[in-house]
Amino acid sequence: MQRPSNIKDVARRAGVSVTTVSRVLNGTLQPAVATRSIIEAAVRDLGYVPNPHARRLGRGRSDAIALLVPDISAPFFARLVAAAEAEADRRGLELELHVTMNHPERERRYLAAIQRHHVDGVIVATNHADDGSLAEAMSHGGRVVLVDEDVPDARVPKVMSDNREAGRLAGRHLAAAGHRDVLFLGGPAGLASTRLRRAGLEENVRALAWEGAYSEAFGREAGLRFVRERPAVTAAFVTSDEMLIGFLEELREAGLSVPADLSVIGHDDVAPLGLFDPPITAIRQPVDALGARAVALLAEGGEAATLLPVTLVERRSVAAPDRSRPATASRE
Repeated sequence: MQRPSNIKDVARRAGVSVTTVSRVLNGTLQPAVATRSIIEAAVRDLGYVPNPHARRLGRGRSDAIALLVPDISAPFFARLVAAAEAEADRRGLELELHVTMNHPERERRYLAAIQRHHVDGVIVATNHADDGSLAEAMSHGGRVVLVDEDVPDARVPKVMSDNREAGRLAGRHLAAAGHRDVLFLGGPAGLASTRLRRAGLEENVRALAWEGAYSEAFGREAGLRFVRERPAVTAAFVTSDEMLIGFLEELREAGLSVPADLSVIGHDDVAPLGLFDPPITAIRQPVDALGARAVALLAEGGEAATLLPVTLVERRSVAAPDRSRPATASRE
């Protein structure tokens, strides 16, 4: 089987150096017309196909960026990946996707790809509290943009949703409907998103906080706990689509109705919450804008943090509380 032709074969056929062939093919040298014609004829006769990756590296860049996400199965992160891929394609960039499974060691290992010059930069989405090692790796790892969840000590450009305003919007809406005591189902303790969403909520209502993973499993756990303990709240602010799905499943299994027994506001609004019965009022994150802006910031440069606005999408899962029902448990 005949081996494919390489750049040395082209240089030998054309009677020029390998460097000349390389520079002509990558556009960094404009030779005499006769020389170009000879090189192009050699390429054509030998059927040589230039390696696009090698050509990009010859120009000092890879035209590739990496995106680290903790979980590709979650609707939020799947949507974020799709948005980043679309923006990268629009800019002529290749997007490499790495799923970290939310493991700090995997995050740090993928970040090292920048130092090996495999990619021009990395977009990082994480979902755990940092012990300082991730911030250190990002701050000294080359071109990095942090998206969605904050790592406060990381000295890199950041693109975030306005988490405090998300809590404010939920709290105002519930307070306007007459609610005073609200169950806050937050993400893991130590995350900026958990702290800020709760702080915003508590500007308008009192919050009973249960915190755990942004997952259906934690949502089901919280739903079972709610059914068992029946805390003295009249509404819940559930801060991820996955958590909301699990929580509502357990309420339904227990025969509890939304909003008659409990008003509910979700967060993210990536899942089709408008198709639920009843349709769920939610704080909508600008996921497409998060992905696109992160790619743009990585491609164009810049240091400032970008805080994107969130919106309240009102549906039918919030109603005035039934004050005739006695509380069955005290607040924690």
